[in-house]
Amino acid sequence: MGNGFSHSAEPRRRSTRTILVVDDSRTNLHVIGARLGAMGYMVVLADNGREALDLITGRGFDLILLDMVMPGMSGLDVLAEIRAAPDTADLPVIMITALSDPRGAVDALAVGADDHVAKPFDFDVLGARIDRTLGRAGRIAELKRAVASLDARIAARAIELGEARSELAVTRADRARLVSSIQSLNAQVEALSGTSGA
Repeated sequence: MGNGFSHSAEPRRRSTRTILVVDDSRTNLHVIGARLGAMGYMVVLADNGREALDLITGRGFDLILLDMVMPGMSGLDVLAEIRAAPDTADLPVIMITALSDPRGAVDALAVGADDHVAKPFDFDVLGARIDRTLGRAGRIAELKRAVASLDARIAARAIELGEARSELAVTRADRARLVSSIQSLNAQVEALSGTSGA
């Protein structure tokens, strides 16, 4: 097992990230919490799925470290609820699975986990997975912001185009009235010319 105090990862973190750790074992919670805290993360602990969901709706987390096997509400159930809610659908989640349960990792990824780690795990490996998952989540958030900005620009252009079409329609209507007026005046002038010549 690594010491969890990787100095090379520290410069990459720009600000303190908050991680929610969910595990029904209080011993595991305290060990993981202490190690992640030493790695520079702000850590919040929950010992059951329902409490985790309440915490998630109450505040923003950068990442959830979620034990798969818990009594009552399993980690997969919690993950399914996280993915079903629009506000948390893209929240990064790393599932903690048992080394003896390779199928658990497949199930976790199928439900929408961003990654998984089997316990007992090396904290250097966990730190690397957390960094990678947070980095990917940051890139996705940037892409979403860019798409939203592009959508806003497209909507503004569509409004401008709609306004231009309206102005063009008004101009065409004015032109049609003007042409009609000129034709009417021409007809009157011809009528007057015809009567004056008679």
